[in-house]
Amino acid sequence: MNTNWTSQNIPDLNGKVIIVTGGNSGIGFETVKELATKGAKVISACRDTEKGKKAKAEILADNPEAKIEVIALDLMDLNSIRNFAETIKSKYKKIDVLLNNAGIMMTPYGLTKDGFESQMGTNHLGHFALTGLLLDLIKNTPNSRVVNISSSAHKMGKMNFSNLLFENRKGYSRIKAYARSKIANLLFTYELQKRFESINSSSIAVAAHPGISDTNLGRHFENIWFVKLMMPMHRRMVQSAAMGALPGLRASTDPNVIGGEYYGPGGKGERTGFPVLVESNPESHNMENARKLWEVSEDLTGVKFDI
Repeated sequence: MNTNWTSQNIPDLNGKVIIVTGGNSGIGFETVKELATKGAKVISACRDTEKGKKAKAEILADNPEAKIEVIALDLMDLNSIRNFAETIKSKYKKIDVLLNNAGIMMTPYGLTKDGFESQMGTNHLGHFALTGLLLDLIKNTPNSRVVNISSSAHKMGKMNFSNLLFENRKGYSRIKAYARSKIANLLFTYELQKRFESINSSSIAVAAHPGISDTNLGRHFENIWFVKLMMPMHRRMVQSAAMGALPGLRASTDPNVIGGEYYGPGGKGERTGFPVLVESNPESHNMENARKLWEVSEDLTGVKFDI
């Protein structure tokens, strides 16, 4: 008997409303496709809506019954996040799953439109603001979920609240900034779950990571000489975007998922394989850091959570 969790295990999702950020490519595209196949109404939140529409057309070519709406969302712009949230609230009365999937990885130093270091700004602060702005809809939907996509790189992440955003490039490195944003995803997840529990909400917060998957996330560093050198070996170690999407899909849809859990590939080093329950590192469970990050994130984004 095959006990591996696959897309075949996703239950019927007819009547469910699910938001996927970064739904036009890579893991996001595969996620939107599988959720739509199971009958969900999927909002594909994309910075580039033309690419989003092309991705939608590709899915519809195989599944004409797919219910997908493409809506503009730029996680590097708080105004765009607010506009997206207002659009959702005007069109929908519930959100069953908010899947915070979009991200950037190991980019050169840059700033969002609001002046945040771009990796923390996109991967954590943008999703934090989005979640807060949609929280009422999420809380009012029975058994809803917020799913945050982290990374094994969180194990290298260090929180430094005296220089959280690498001001003026101070101490900046691509991997340090990426790893910090990914541990922030987990700290946010665990603190949100704690707050859901404190109000006896049926909503839950869950995290997942895709392992090493074949996506365009690495486009910013593939020309570095040592990366080129390692690429042939790297390609033998990666899994498809469809496999990389499975941990997030399981976290979003498996009826047995419990709030505060973390899912990732079950193979060696959690690099590849079918999704299983995994453990994040002890530092990601530092609840003092989680509380501090929450407060700082509210201050930076101006989004206060009603929870």
